Amino acid sequence: MSIIRSIRTPIMHRAVEANGFVFVGGTIADDTGASMGEQIRNILGKIAGYLKEAGTDTSRVVSASIFVTDLSRKKEMDAAWTEFFGEDLPARATVGVADLGGGALIEVVVTALKG
Repeated sequence: MSIIRSIRTPIMHRAVEANGFVFVGGTIADDTGASMGEQIRNILGKIAGYLKEAGTDTSRVVSASIFVTDLSRKKEMDAAWTEFFGEDLPARATVGVADLGGGALIEVVVTALKG
């Protein structure tokens, strides 16, 4: 089994390919002062780019974990999520957390099939 790491940051690789899967690490919005909907749209756009660079796309996302600082605004996030994924909704867990740092409202982790 080969492991391919890509899109390095100072503390991690954004995407790691292993055993037919692409694992995308925790991704937050570029503008953490934006609304919940704007943040999730930005995050999903970034993830789409990471997946494309790894040779796959969002239709192949099989699992997602979402960390949210304000679950009372989950409907706003859900609307942007379903708008983005359409019928290709992955399995998903949404977890309420106290703080994500830097003012981020949402952090998303996904796993996709390669190819």
